Order: sequence, then C-alpha cells, then structure tokens
Amino acid sequence: MTSLLSYLPPFEGLLPKWLVLVSVVSAINSLQCYRSDNYAAELYNARTADGRSLTTPLSSRTFGTWTFLSAVVRMYAAYNITTPAVYDLAIWSFGLALVHFVGEWLAFGSAQLKGRFVSPLIVASSTLTWMLTQREAYLSA
Repeated sequence: MTSLLSYLPPFEGLLPKWLVLVSVVSAINSLQCYRSDNYAAELYNARTADGRSLTTPLSSRTFGTWTFLSAVVRMYAAYNITTPAVYDLAIWSFGLALVHFVGEWLAFGSAQLKGRFVSPLIVASSTLTWMLTQREAYLSA
C-alpha cells in the first residue's frame, strides 16, 4: 500500500489527491463514452417526445474526448498544483464543466436534475469552490 501512495502528488492537503481521483474517474468515463453511447444517454437524460435519447454515438464520443482532455488538465494540476497557470487551467476546466452542465439542464433541456446527471454538477461546483478558496494557499507554497 505504501508503494501505491508514493505515486500520489507530494503536496499537503487533500485537493491534489482529489484531483487525481477526479482525473482517473473522468478517464474511465471517457472510455465508457467510446465504448457505447449509453453512458452519455444516462448523463444527458432528457428524451424526445417519442422517448428516444437525445444523444448519438458521435455526441457520446465528443463528450468522451472533452472529458478526457479535462482529465489530463486536472492530472497535470494535481502534480503541479503550485504552478499558477496549471492551477488556473484546472479551475477553468471545472468552471466550464459547470457552465456546460447547467446550460444543458436549464437552457437546452437535454438533461434533467436526476440520476447520473447530478454527480458532475456536485463535483464541478464543489471542486471549483474548493480550488477558488485554496488558490492562494497552494500558489504561495
């Protein structure tokens, strides 16, 4: 177990470790989006009038690519959390994700506030808040 822990970011606090966890989960979600459009259909859970999903295989893969890019940025931030530009890119990744998901829910109607859709809203909003409140602590280290 000690050897596994040695791969975690060498910084104080839980935020860098959280970023690693979120990155790994995001990468796995990306793979799911490439394997099938079921994951994206459960995330963007609104349906057409005849009950069909609004997602397509293309939209699923596009979402998977976007999610993997976010995972890469967040992993870099976990291991370079004292670098202002990298820290800020991670903040942007969570801010853009939050705007995207809220927009899909409230503006475009492609998602309903239930099921799998709730998790990214919680992760994006709470991590964005956490990173904004801890920015000075990590960047002054």
